[in-house]
Amino acid sequence: TLRLLSCNILAGASIERYRQYFTRGLTHVLPGPGKQANLDRLADLVAQFDLVGLQEADAGSLRSGFLNQTQYLAQAAGMPYWSDQPNRRVAQLARSANGLLSRMAPREVLDYPLPGRIPGRGALLARYGADAAGLTVLVAHLSLGPKARARQLDFIAELLQGRGATVLMGDLNCAWPGPELQRVFAHTQLQPPSDALPTYPSWRPRRAIDHILVSDGIEVLRRWTPPQA
Repeated sequence: TLRLLSCNILAGASIERYRQYFTRGLTHVLPGPGKQANLDRLADLVAQFDLVGLQEADAGSLRSGFLNQTQYLAQAAGMPYWSDQPNRRVAQLARSANGLLSRMAPREVLDYPLPGRIPGRGALLARYGADAAGLTVLVAHLSLGPKARARQLDFIAELLQGRGATVLMGDLNCAWPGPELQRVFAHTQLQPPSDALPTYPSWRPRRAIDHILVSDGIEVLRRWTPPQA
């Protein structure tokens, strides 16, 4: 049994209302004790899982106090293996990254830039075990624009095609039920989720845009969203 978690951590920031994206603008580019406290609370949650995909982790810049947040969470949660994929750098202010934390040693970890008019999105792919009976895990954070997302989903489908036991997790920025994810379901063994679990906005979730999708050979025993998802 594997326990999986996917989480967009906003570089440790805390948002509780839409207006705070603007009124707390400086907190997104400056370090502070609130971010550290959020990371410590998140580490307590992460410690309950076996594989964790992170989006919008900071890879070490001004806004995180030059702390690699993926590494910090792995160490604080007792996760022996971690990888990160910095995708977008804004001078010394921000370094956004995907991250993967694991209790198992991956056999291989690969970085892929995702297509899009504006660069800065990526997919982090890890392979566990032997080829025939192994597991492929892909962590991604897709674009806000539907045209870019379509290209990115097609790219991901090509990456995962024919890989057997597969997990796709991340902030995919597209809702289920909906037509966009059908691009992946049509060309891979990934299956539509049995129900929609709203995750956005975190303070009052209404839209299911963050997903953990698994292939048809993987049995799902339970799906849920943690508080303040």
